[in-house]
Amino acid sequence: MNPSVWLIGAGPGDPELLTLKAVRALGLADVVLIDDLVNPQVLEHCPGARVIRVGKRGGCRSTPQAFIHRLMLRYARQGKVVARLKGGDPCIFGRGGEEADWLAARGVHCEIVNGITAGLAAATRCGISLTLRGIARGVTLVTAHTQDGSSPNWRALAHSGTTLVVYMGIATLADTRQHLLDAGMAADTAVAMIENASLPDQRECRSTLQAMADDAQAFKLKSPAILVIGDVVGAATLAAEQLHLHSA
Repeated sequence: MNPSVWLIGAGPGDPELLTLKAVRALGLADVVLIDDLVNPQVLEHCPGARVIRVGKRGGCRSTPQAFIHRLMLRYARQGKVVARLKGGDPCIFGRGGEEADWLAARGVHCEIVNGITAGLAAATRCGISLTLRGIARGVTLVTAHTQDGSSPNWRALAHSGTTLVVYMGIATLADTRQHLLDAGMAADTAVAMIENASLPDQRECRSTLQAMADDAQAFKLKSPAILVIGDVVGAATLAAEQLHLHSA
């Protein structure tokens, strides 16, 4: 039995990164609730559906989450197939788990369709492998924006030995820098700041932990952007430099 609601990850922006399952689910939809960061080109897969924009972006007027819940429930109870279309992956800072639990508590059958998360796509497009044998044994995904204003355990992050991928961190870039320095992370740790991941206008600024706030300002870095912090960034920079020397 097909679900009444599909919670679909649309990926980081490049419409070709949409999964085949996402395409199938969109084709079944009567109503599509679409977030701001979703590339509108993916709507080509649901030409007959009603499209409702329910964007949620930091610093901008956002659609209340409670209203989005009510919309999904209303249309599902009308017997319509609802597609909740989110940027990236629904369960990586996308509230997919919250929405699935809320619907399940009200007897609505839903299914989550994973999408490629922006942190992975951003790094890959810049030649950065988030894990690298002998350099990084894991990846930590962290958001700099929380509902209650709380902070992560910066000391644990600084000494984790993993690549740090920071979402929604542009507004608090200077704070993130200082927290990690205070926690003992080396000032010369390599950083990549990547704007508009996977889109034709993607931009990248390479820096260090010490200099990243000043470099971001000079670069005029804007949201949406991802921060990749760790030795894998330095390894990718070195590889690119060596490739340039060999090809010169």
